[in-house]
Amino acid sequence: MTNPAVQLPAIDVVDHVVPLSANQPTWALRQQREKVVSATQSSYDAMFSHKVEGLSRTERLLVALHACRVSKAANLAAHYREELDAERADAAVANAVERGEIASLADARLRAMLLFTGKLIERPIEGDRAAIDALAAHGLSTPALVALSQLIAFLSYQVRVVAGLKALAAAEVSA
Repeated sequence: MTNPAVQLPAIDVVDHVVPLSANQPTWALRQQREKVVSATQSSYDAMFSHKVEGLSRTERLLVALHACRVSKAANLAAHYREELDAERADAAVANAVERGEIASLADARLRAMLLFTGKLIERPIEGDRAAIDALAAHGLSTPALVALSQLIAFLSYQVRVVAGLKALAAAEVSA
């Protein structure tokens, strides 16, 4: 049951990458927690607004593309690639990130951010003080470091939400 007092976003990224119809039990289950649905999309909107200090929107989208590639979240990776294309990001850079060719990137700051992203996803214990210092050495300010860390945490959450919904939807089909 939908609460008319809670305003859901017009566009929901999770719904976009995991298309569920209103007659599916997984859709109904997701809608039971309207505040979570709304907060997830609001977090996305905040993470990718043009008002994040220290990181361009394109940098954040490239981090998202890389995080989704590393996490094997193809649907989300496709979404972030579409966003990069809409942003008119450098296609060669986006292609390199999409292929995981981080070492080939000329931009040392971007390479450092993407390497840090991979570390936090694959080996979180390596996201230590030395890793933070390496980012600072590449010109990331404290607000940019905080924004990057928050973004990676959000992306990890988003990947898990999408994976869980896809698994539930697949289970419905096989049942």
